[in-house]
Amino acid sequence: MAENKRTETTEGRRERKRRQTRERIEQAAMTLFLQRGFEATTIEDITEAADVSKRSFFDYFPSKEEVVFAWQDAFADRLMAAVAARPAGESSVAAVEAAITATVIASVDEPGLARGDLIHRTPALKARDQLKYAKLEQKLAEALLLRKAGDPLERPRMRVLAAIVIGALRVGAELWQQRPPSASPQDFAREIFADLWKMLAEFGDEAKTRR
Repeated sequence: MAENKRTETTEGRRERKRRQTRERIEQAAMTLFLQRGFEATTIEDITEAADVSKRSFFDYFPSKEEVVFAWQDAFADRLMAAVAARPAGESSVAAVEAAITATVIASVDEPGLARGDLIHRTPALKARDQLKYAKLEQKLAEALLLRKAGDPLERPRMRVLAAIVIGALRVGAELWQQRPPSASPQDFAREIFADLWKMLAEFGDEAKTRR
């Protein structure tokens, strides 16, 4: 019994050390990227600043790009958790709007804004950034379908809803880059969704006139 407890404690310490090392590498890399620029920063610069070996760097990140985008998996996980936390009787539309808004607002801190600006002004990162939306769309569709108890008849509807919402998120991210300095993330998210539902209603009306 005592041996098992020691093993669990050792594993806990090991995982904590790995997390701290990963965070140290990420922090050192982002500091250098923002100071020098992404292209001008080498992996050797990062390992020196983080006080780790080059081999250790590749244990955590396969490339410089992956350091910048390390937040994406965490964002997707938080989004799924936010969808799951919505009241069971709430409509899918209301649940997804509330979950997206809460997750985005929680992610829009100063480091997050700086990271977004870095991606926006670095062509190599900007191209890579577009890949995240396909993953987010899939994750969101899965989370929405779980709210429907995995009903196969709901799968097409939830996939379409996820595609629409993530498309709006993509447009919103681009518009956010043009925001005034005093813009409120919460108000901005609400405006994006208000415009989205209004446009969908208008498209629906236009479709009816074609019948």
